[in-house]
Amino acid sequence: MKQKAPFLITLLSIFLGVFIAILFGVNEDLFKNKIANGMLSNPKVIEMSQSSAPEMQEKKASYIKAESDKNWRYYQRFHFHSTGIAAMSLGILIVISLLTAPNSQVMIASYMVSIGGFLYPFVWLFAGIYGPSMGRSAAKESFALFGYMGGVFLLGVVFAIYLVTRYSFRDFLKK
Repeated sequence: MKQKAPFLITLLSIFLGVFIAILFGVNEDLFKNKIANGMLSNPKVIEMSQSSAPEMQEKKASYIKAESDKNWRYYQRFHFHSTGIAAMSLGILIVISLLTAPNSQVMIASYMVSIGGFLYPFVWLFAGIYGPSMGRSAAKESFALFGYMGGVFLLGVVFAIYLVTRYSFRDFLKK
């Protein structure tokens, strides 16, 4: 099971990325309404609402539109990163599983690639969920740990590159 777990984690990432895309297609308004409702409790929007000056109301409307578009983009980034990184991860996992490298090294690279690749996209999902009410920067900072998982993924990729350059493929591929 230890050898299968990175593959299962990676396949789960593909599933989640495709699943949210299906949700977009079925009910995009669900996401856009959540963003619109969250914007109502955004501290900056509340502050702008205190003024009844027409120019402030125009500025508020412009701000809400721009922030809503950016938060919608975060949901899309989750989809793009989840499926894209998982596809890369799956390829890397297959390649390094075919090497003559020590199992412990293959396992370390496999888990770094799969766990880092699985967790990183969640920074975008959580920024999309909480960004409207917290503010985009505050949301990303609150979930920065998931963003750092991109570094774990990258280190796993670097380690996988090392393994590919250092070790040969198993004999059955040389024929």
